[in-house]
Amino acid sequence: MTESVIDPGLLAGNRRPMAGYQARHFLWEVRDGVATVTLNRPERKNPLTFESYAELRDLFHQLKWADDVRVVVLVGAGGNFCSGGDVHEIIGPLIRLKAPELLMFTRMTGEVVKTIRACPQPIIAAVDGVCAGAGAILAMASDLRLATARSKTAFLFNRVGLAGCDMGACALLPRIVGQGRASELLYTGRSLGGEEGERWGFFNRLCEPDALLADAQALAAQLAQGPSFANGITKTMLHQEWAMTIDQAIEAEAQAQAICMLTQDFSRAYHAFVDKQKPRFQGD
Repeated sequence: MTESVIDPGLLAGNRRPMAGYQARHFLWEVRDGVATVTLNRPERKNPLTFESYAELRDLFHQLKWADDVRVVVLVGAGGNFCSGGDVHEIIGPLIRLKAPELLMFTRMTGEVVKTIRACPQPIIAAVDGVCAGAGAILAMASDLRLATARSKTAFLFNRVGLAGCDMGACALLPRIVGQGRASELLYTGRSLGGEEGERWGFFNRLCEPDALLADAQALAAQLAQGPSFANGITKTMLHQEWAMTIDQAIEAEAQAQAICMLTQDFSRAYHAFVDKQKPRFQGD
């Protein structure tokens, strides 16, 4: 069967490589379809700044058109994930701003979560050590979370006089760990240890600290070998169906699955299955 030729203009508008992206406020690497974002301020436990928030927002938005990234791993350098917003570079300046500028900031941070959820690639957070404030939000917004037993995840907003409803926490966290547990974490700001986080379902599994990144990248490589278009549809439906009735979800999934059945991934999987069923004869 002859494959259709895609018009170069259509390709230019909808596909772009991201391996050559030059990150300014974190590390970026693409290898065999797996991109790794490394928050890289280990001396301060990898806090976020105005600039890194904005770059993360823009990067995850661009991933909608990436043709060489199938899965993303999000990790912190130096044995910690992310300590949240930098006290001196973010929190200090914020107390001097008026309401319009503060709303500009909170909308920007919320856009980071929106773009993480909207990009088609599964996002795997590899959480070690401190995972606090906005760092906990980044982990929460990811699709899968691997962690270590020594990790400490804390939604610290009430500890600095703010509400727990930050960057979608009141919507996302109860769906992951349940309403009561989410309420406890958001009201108290206490740390959620790695073993407790795994029991609660916040973490998919625990890894040894020295193996965490390798385990996350191995899982990413496994997903990258799967049907990328179909995985993107799965991610989209997981998020969209929160606002649907069961009947609406069943119909939406029927339409989505029919589209996936038109892909080469589906056809290749069928023919690979058929080939495995063919009898194998050994010579005398």
